[in-house]
Order: sequence, then structure tokens, then C-alpha cells
Amino acid sequence: MNKNSPVIFLLTCIVSLVSCPVSAQEVIEQPPAEKDSFAEESVDEISRKLENPLTTLWSLTFQENYSIIKGDAIEGSEWGNNLFFQPALPVPVGKNHDKVLIIRPVFPWVRSAIYDPAAPGGVIGSDTGLGDIQTFVMIGPNASRGKVWGIGATFKFDTASSDALGQGKNQAGPAAMFLNIGKNWTTGVVVQHWWSYAGDEDRADTSQTDLQYIMRRALPGGWSIGMGPTVTFDWKAPSGEKVTFPIGLGITKTVKWGGTPIKMRLEPQYSIIKPDHLGTAWNIRLQFTPVIKSPFMK
Repeated sequence: MNKNSPVIFLLTCIVSLVSCPVSAQEVIEQPPAEKDSFAEESVDEISRKLENPLTTLWSLTFQENYSIIKGDAIEGSEWGNNLFFQPALPVPVGKNHDKVLIIRPVFPWVRSAIYDPAAPGGVIGSDTGLGDIQTFVMIGPNASRGKVWGIGATFKFDTASSDALGQGKNQAGPAAMFLNIGKNWTTGVVVQHWWSYAGDEDRADTSQTDLQYIMRRALPGGWSIGMGPTVTFDWKAPSGEKVTFPIGLGITKTVKWGGTPIKMRLEPQYSIIKPDHLGTAWNIRLQFTPVIKSPFMK
């Protein structure tokens, strides 16, 4: 397959999503009625909005995931690291801008052990570098409270700098979300599924589902507590090795620093179900999300 096929596939899906609700000319000629949230909204309101993947706020998320890996394939434990940068730059679309379109890439910098079951201890070294880049494309109603939903597509691209840091496949599939955003509680799910369609023929085909479940309780002063772990299903793995199910409890604080809202989160997670062969036992998540000025704000 041509090396540009993943990019062509992504652009085709984006054009298909955008062309239904609105033309590009309508977006330019009808500026949205979005207020300057930085000046007029409290940190509590900004924090609540940022729980919604389809919020109209623009943000730059830096997320550190420090993982402890355990299993029968290795002696003791190993550690892995995934630092990613995730810009979220949503665009209001549709008649009267009643919908939101978001294209949210994820650029990962990964540290992973290199495993070999024939080696003493099961580990022969480690590697660090770029992982597989992901892109999340979704559209849904422009709403900040109540029942919020969205549908779209999700992609993974074979961009890892070494075999140990990626799956060696270009992948694509559907994505959907449903949240109930209230004054005090935000609950819901975000689901993505990928099938491999191209890539290294010597690497295994993939079929994987990520389901993030969200339960957060807002507290005064821009604080919140709760969890948002991601349950993974590897449908190609052997029976009994398919599911990783973490639980967690984290704390979030949103502040305004020099007029710029910043959301910070610490959330330890423990996998109550994981593959016996090799899987993530603990994950420590640190998140730093500055909100930036959207050109669609008045």
C-alpha cells in the first residue's frame, strides 16, 4: 500500500464528517456566540467544561503515564513511560454553530522494556522514542451541560521509531462518547476501536478497544475528585489475556495563572484485571492542561 494511504484515509474521513453539517464558508462567515471564558467564567465552570471531549475550549494537554509492568514473562517488575502531547482545537460548525467538530491528535514519547522470553529474566534492554501517533475525530452537539454525545472515527499510524515502541500497523475504527454533565457530577464513557488495515506484514494484525469510563465529583474552588481510567480489550490476545481493567482515584485542580486557566491532575490507577503473561499493574497519571485562546471566541 502507498505510504501516503493513512493520510489520505484520514483526510477523507474528516471531509466526510465536516461536509454534512456545514461548509467551510459558513464557519468563516458566522462567528460563534462564544464568550471570552477566561475573563467571565469561574475556574469551576472551566473545570467542568474541560471534562467534555467536545468542549469548545482550546487546550494543550501534556500527560505523563508512569507504569509498573508485571507478569509471568518476566522476573519481578519493569517500568514503562508514556509522555504524550495532545492539542484539542475544536471548531463550532453546523447551523447556528449547534455542533462541535474536534480533531485531536496524540503525539507519544515512549520508554519501553524490550522483552524476550528466552532471555534470563525475560528482558534484554529498553528503548525510548516516538510511539504510534493517534488521531481522534468526533462531531456532536454543542452543549456544556446535561446529556452530551458524539460520534466519529479514530486512527493509529505506524510512526514508532522502533518495533518495541509501537504495533507496526496503521489502524482505524469508530469512536463514540456519551456523558452526563451536571452541576456536581460528570459521568460517562468514551469508546474507541481500531482494526489494522496496513503496515508491517511481519507484525500481528490488531483489533483493540479502549473504553474510558469517567466518574468525577466537582468541589468548590476548581477542585474535583474521581477517576477516568481506560479499560483495554485486545481481541487478538489468547483467552484470559484480553482485558486490562484499571480503577483509580485522582484529584484535579483548575487555576488561573496570569489569566490563563490551567487544569492539573494526579491519578494513581491499579489494574484489578490484567493479563497474567505481561501487563500493567500500576499506572501513575500526571496531567497538565493549559487553556489557550480560541479564535472562535468573541
